[in-house]
Amino acid sequence: MLFQEFLRAPTRVATVTASSDALVTAMLAPHRLDGPRVVVELGAGTGRVTGALQGHLRGTGRHIAVEINPVLAERLADRHPGVTVVRADAARLPAVLGEHGVDRADAIVSLLPWAAYAAAPVPRLVADALAPSGTFTQATLRGFHLLAPARRQAEDLRAAFGSLTASPTVWRNLPPARVLIGREPH
Repeated sequence: MLFQEFLRAPTRVATVTASSDALVTAMLAPHRLDGPRVVVELGAGTGRVTGALQGHLRGTGRHIAVEINPVLAERLADRHPGVTVVRADAARLPAVLGEHGVDRADAIVSLLPWAAYAAAPVPRLVADALAPSGTFTQATLRGFHLLAPARRQAEDLRAAFGSLTASPTVWRNLPPARVLIGREPH
């Protein structure tokens, strides 16, 4: 299904394969997910991260998953009834949170493609939506970090966060990836 949706809208679907367990683990490791947390997932796709987040939250807190693709959003809502699935563009993050009574998120996890970053100030929106102690993670494909869109993405994230680090390469993902970790939102 993911490959089919990628072929329909390659600039809006970030990849042709679902995230591996290893990448999902790397994406969630930087976050505190115990207790009643508010977690926002951007570009939820097929729900690989969604399922793992639900396992960590164990019925506590709130989980809002934002997915622009209508087919993927519907499938996600069917598979994860405990998650608030919102079919929207990540550029609408402030409005989405407001519509659901959320002031600030404790964690934001993103699988957004570069096209989303080109179309909206995603780093600024995310930093404004995070609690001061919140954490942001973004999966990014390894080997592409020297390309202009990846460099712009990293520059914008550095401007929005006091701390931006990268995980080691997750080789057990197709394609290999790493996770950018933003803390101390400005």
